[in-house]
Amino acid sequence: MPTDHPHEPSPAHRPASIPPDRPPECEPPSRLATFLEVRAPLDWLGVAFKLPQLARAPRGDGRPILLVPGYLADGLSMTPLRSFLRALGYRASDWGLGRNRGDVEDDIQRLGARTVEARADFDGAPLTLIGWSLGGVLCREVARLFPDSVREVITFGTPIVGGPKYTAVADRMVREKGLDLPALEEDIHRRNRLGFPQAVTAIFSKSDGVVGWRSCVDCYNPQARNVEVRGSHVGLGINPEVWLTIARTLANGA
Repeated sequence: MPTDHPHEPSPAHRPASIPPDRPPECEPPSRLATFLEVRAPLDWLGVAFKLPQLARAPRGDGRPILLVPGYLADGLSMTPLRSFLRALGYRASDWGLGRNRGDVEDDIQRLGARTVEARADFDGAPLTLIGWSLGGVLCREVARLFPDSVREVITFGTPIVGGPKYTAVADRMVREKGLDLPALEEDIHRRNRLGFPQAVTAIFSKSDGVVGWRSCVDCYNPQARNVEVRGSHVGLGINPEVWLTIARTLANGA
């Protein structure tokens, strides 16, 4: 079992050029992994140990970035990452839509409109969208539906496959929202197979206790990079491996 100590992210892996006909086989996180989410503060402490490497992260080129929070979170959850990216020289901004309440279809359109508006504010420069968990789902759909306004997508801990089906909150979503998880998985699979042309990086942790890690892997877009880090789901937003992966991804796409 992976330890919780920060390490260098694993090499990126790319999916096959032909998307799968059926949704990939995935599993929700184990109960033990979910219980171990209490270790999230260790991920936060990892920033202190990685300060020398973070200080040497490649500098940014000033491109605009929107940061999209996960389910039930708001822009405050992305503040540490936003501050880091601004320190590197990027024009990183909160998504500006308040708390992510899981209204996916409405939020796709709201985020799409926000992205188009922000592009105009940045003299027509398309935006990089970075999303945590459910926020990454929104980013991917906006990239597909508003391609002229999106330069690149980076997700971490995002349930690409199955939506909530392979998450620790699946049963609650069924009870509270009456979701048909198999039908939803098929609909998400159909959308994923449409793909999108922008660069995309999917960051995942095998010790994620909220979203099953296999569902966080992009097997649909041939240009996708799948990068493994270590850490809890709750700690991904302030995980130094995630920050370094994002910084290096942005620099390599300059």
